[in-house]
Amino acid sequence: MIEKHSFCRFIVEIVAQLDLTLIKAAYTGRGSKAHHPEMLLALLFYGYATGVFSSRKLERATYDSVAFRYIAANDHPDHDTIATFRKRFLSELSPLFVQILLIAHQMNVLKLGKVSLDGTKIKANASKRRALSWKHACQLEKQLKSEVEDLLRQAEEADRTDLPDGLDIPEELARREKRLAAIVDAKDAIKRRAAERYAKELADFEKKLVTRKDKEQKTGKKTRGNPPKRPEAELEPRDKDQVNLTDEESRIMPTSGGGFEQCYNAQASVDVDTMLVVGQHLTQNPNDFLEIKPALEALNKLPEELGTVDALLADTGYFSQNNVDSCLGNKILPYISSHRDGHNQNLKERFSEPPPLPENVDAVTEMKHRLKTKDGRAIYAKRKCTVEPVFGIIKAIMGFRQFLLRGVESVCGEWNLVCMAWNLKRMHVLAG
Repeated sequence: MIEKHSFCRFIVEIVAQLDLTLIKAAYTGRGSKAHHPEMLLALLFYGYATGVFSSRKLERATYDSVAFRYIAANDHPDHDTIATFRKRFLSELSPLFVQILLIAHQMNVLKLGKVSLDGTKIKANASKRRALSWKHACQLEKQLKSEVEDLLRQAEEADRTDLPDGLDIPEELARREKRLAAIVDAKDAIKRRAAERYAKELADFEKKLVTRKDKEQKTGKKTRGNPPKRPEAELEPRDKDQVNLTDEESRIMPTSGGGFEQCYNAQASVDVDTMLVVGQHLTQNPNDFLEIKPALEALNKLPEELGTVDALLADTGYFSQNNVDSCLGNKILPYISSHRDGHNQNLKERFSEPPPLPENVDAVTEMKHRLKTKDGRAIYAKRKCTVEPVFGIIKAIMGFRQFLLRGVESVCGEWNLVCMAWNLKRMHVLAG
């Protein structure tokens, strides 16, 4: 018996309110009768919200779980149908993120105001042991070519000498040719990344020159210190440049537990009052330094009826002059820490106010002063008790620690699915 206010019933009711026109339009009406997209979508939402991600486990749950049987209307879509639906309609699921937020607003549980931004590393569906560095690729390529030459020589001498037992020369040659082709593709990918890195370094260098020149023209004084150094074009990639053979678009990133893993960097903007994710995106960058701009773009696309974001809270990983200016340019007050505060702050610092600011200070100085005030400290303190618990619950309670899909486009869609599942879970709690 499903209770009136149970989570599975809540998800079915929410999905019934979503506009699935784009998904339904893909159904041609030919062939055998298809499973209704509302049912398949509700299965995915409930599965991701309760820690059931695998399509095979979702299929099994429609037999074993009363809640899943209710969502599936006592039907049992097979795992291939569920997996195909998820992968095929990832782009069509993207607009549903905003639709769910609008429903939350209609339920009177969401009104935008202050937002906390943070990122978390989530493992890619690839092992770091399948990563191939430029140096090792060159060494392995040389070794395999030598082995191919040796095998060809043995094939020519096969009539005059006996071959070792079990040696199948055509099979061994095919295996090495296949590996050589994979290495060539990996080296091409590493070269492309090296070229992209050089282009970015060159653009940063030219931007620094322009900034330096503008500053000298405004002040009439020569800027102190050494001028920016032009990056040198590299003939070949660096020895440690690498690519993963399983998921080429994932990256090796440092993780919070120590060490390195093959990951993506998932970003979430979380409403301070409700802990609903109101903006999300995913990046291949291992740090958060460049993620303010895409986060602001996502927030600016939200409908006006949801309200206006008036403040953004972020840790020191997001701190820069450009990021502060970007927030102010979008009429959002930044609370971005410029340094890591130590634990056990003394009593005097906790309850004291900073001296007044002098006139005509820059935006960064003004923000640092704001963070030292009692009100500023109180607002910034809400950051780690809003966005960090969201990541903690997604990983520890919902159990989502690794993407199932591969490739940055598919992984972006899956992260969107995770955030929608979290929002539904949270809306069910907020609705009482």
